[in-house]
Amino acid sequence: QVQLVESGGGVVQAGGSLSLSCAASGRVFQIYAMGWDRQAPGKQRELVARITRDDMITYHDSVKGRFTISRDSAKNTVYLQMNSLKPEDTATYYCNTIVYGGDASWGQGTHVTVSS
Repeated sequence: QVQLVESGGGVVQAGGSLSLSCAASGRVFQIYAMGWDRQAPGKQRELVARITRDDMITYHDSVKGRFTISRDSAKNTVYLQMNSLKPEDTATYYCNTIVYGGDASWGQGTHVTVSS
């Protein structure tokens, strides 16, 4: 099992930047991919960004060019740098991992609020 601890988030004005980080512990050797989902009030959860152990990266179309995902394998940590934030980026952001075999884990979530 993988445990995730998120940090970062907060309140920022539109056009501003925030960064999120997520540290994994436990069975980290089984992790295939790490990333971030988000869920806004009244909306479905959606993938924001994901990076695999092979450094293959996927972004949601709405964040391409504004968000950057990266990882530090030595620290088992994934980062999400969010620039040019928009009010529609307001959501709870959840760190997640996928292990070989397909099981997924999620963090507790961290709130991001972008004011207009």
